[in-house]
Amino acid sequence: MRVMVAPDSFGDTLTATEAADAIGRGWRQARSSDELVIAPQSDGGPGFVDVLSTRLGTIQVLDVDGPLGDAVRARWLLDGSTAYIEAAGACGLSLLGGPPTTQTALKSSSYGVGQLIAVALAVDGVDRIYVGLGGSSCTDGGRGMIRALGGLAMAAQSLQHIDLVAATDVENPLLGEGGAAHVFGPQKGADSNLVEMLEDLNRDWATVLEIQCGKNVAEMPGAGAAGGIGAALFALGGRSESGASVVAEVTDQPAVLSSVDLVLTGEGKFDSQSLRGKLVTRLAEAGAGSGVETIVIAGQVQLDPSQLESTGIVRAYSVTEFAGSVEKSMSDAEHQLELLAKHAAEEYSAIRP
Repeated sequence: MRVMVAPDSFGDTLTATEAADAIGRGWRQARSSDELVIAPQSDGGPGFVDVLSTRLGTIQVLDVDGPLGDAVRARWLLDGSTAYIEAAGACGLSLLGGPPTTQTALKSSSYGVGQLIAVALAVDGVDRIYVGLGGSSCTDGGRGMIRALGGLAMAAQSLQHIDLVAATDVENPLLGEGGAAHVFGPQKGADSNLVEMLEDLNRDWATVLEIQCGKNVAEMPGAGAAGGIGAALFALGGRSESGASVVAEVTDQPAVLSSVDLVLTGEGKFDSQSLRGKLVTRLAEAGAGSGVETIVIAGQVQLDPSQLESTGIVRAYSVTEFAGSVEKSMSDAEHQLELLAKHAAEEYSAIRP
């Protein structure tokens, strides 16, 4: 049997590549005769550059200002005239040095993302820049990124002939109950008072963007991605493209799906948000279109089987449940994922030898 192993990253615990390798190792222990196609995925968040680099381009490294100002080493990808940048590599939650707090939620900046864009612009011949959005620690609306590019006027001038793409599957606007501060702020350490403060700051910023760039971007789908970096990219003339689709095209996902018998995928938390067009569900639905079933192996599973109807997902396994605790599932993440993949393979063999 031919099996596609195609997880997203597991939050800050495992990259998509690490997760794919662990799942593959576990599955092989129980079903050694299966042919595995290791194809880690990303929707523009953490792992975007690493996943793409398995198929194209050359990795570049740059020391940039991290979310709190400390220097971090960020990776980006150069493929001919196209640059691929990952916002999480410069301002990701994993770069905070610990759990997010109200202090980090207020101070975290997207400045390093602007530094990455600037170095890509300096490469002769580059005319397209993808910026993968997701997993950021900031809710600054992209203000830090704009500062690193010399301000709005200079940024707009530098990017006027560049095809600027926000690679994301997030459809949240910048402002409102469904916006960057209210939806993502609490995930980044913001309490209710700080959420309102961040909302006010981004409302003022949206006004500045409209006045200086001539575009009302606050309510555009995806403007709230990566703490509002999407809004700043749109104001500079950028467009939105599904991050998962970008990766799917580069990794020949449709061709692989048509050639396999089963898909193994996963992510950090498999919940109701996953059913709203996130990578795991999109992949399962694409597989179902080719008559291929999907098994999900996730850090946490907060869905019951009835919610998986019509998704193509036949079973969802939780690493936390298997390990016995959240702490163990995270401290021993790679090993527990490998063991659970072996268990899933054993159960699958009982049904389909």
